[in-house]
Amino acid sequence: MSMFNSPLLLGFDHFERVLDRVSKASAEGYPPYNIEQTGEHDLRITLAVAGFTEADLAVTVEDNQLVVRGRHAVPEDETRIFLHRGIAARQFQRSFVLAEGIEVKGARLENGLLHIDLARPVPETVVRRIHIEKAPTPAAGRTVEAPASRTRKSDPS
Repeated sequence: MSMFNSPLLLGFDHFERVLDRVSKASAEGYPPYNIEQTGEHDLRITLAVAGFTEADLAVTVEDNQLVVRGRHAVPEDETRIFLHRGIAARQFQRSFVLAEGIEVKGARLENGLLHIDLARPVPETVVRRIHIEKAPTPAAGRTVEAPASRTRKSDPS
């Protein structure tokens, strides 16, 4: 049973889908990343992508989801013999679910770290008054008939 089945939570069914995506994405372990707040409304995601070039990386936004993919364009030299291999060179996909309105400002690769800058706009508080109309009430015990013809009275003022 979903926590969003309450009749008091109208229109929140998309949150259930978002939470499902988040739980699937949290199982990924590579590449490691940091998320930091760089300003009052700014965030930065930094991924450790040692060995990848700009051409090997793709950053996209798909359906409120930031997706970072890494794939080496040139296959590795298979004649190399490693005594220990601790630097991962495999392809990857790392996803981050973005809240409504989050804007990706840009990305840059620096010293093996991919920095993705995000802006979280300040939502404006909007108060809107809804007019309540009075329902027409027929006279008690009588039926209301529409007039056969409409005449327009002139306004004396």
